[in-house]
Amino acid sequence: MKPALTILLLFLFKTALSFDVIDEVSNAFKTGNSKELSKYFSSTIELSILNEEEIYSGSQAEIILKDFFLKHPPIATKIIHKVISNANYKFGVLVLTTSKGNFRVSYELKNMGGKFLINQIRIEENKG
Repeated sequence: MKPALTILLLFLFKTALSFDVIDEVSNAFKTGNSKELSKYFSSTIELSILNEEEIYSGSQAEIILKDFFLKHPPIATKIIHKVISNANYKFGVLVLTTSKGNFRVSYELKNMGGKFLINQIRIEENKG
């Protein structure tokens, strides 16, 4: 019985460690919750949505993403790439499936005061 318990505990520990801020941000995109997503925003964000690019405050970016989610209600997300090995930088790429099509979303997070915050989001039509 002990080997089975050990294997189960190792599996649960590995699963808990593999869930990180990249996954949390992906879940916020999946639900289309701009308010939840904004919890991860730095004070300013470089936001690029379908070739419109600008630097916004976190609150402005939240409003713009809320509008995007209203026009493109999310259905699912699938993380296709993530960089989590650097202590000060994380990067994620996901495919966002919406009722109006699929989008490639990339986002960059930097360690700011011990917390990873998004400083860049790019949303493009998924061509793949």
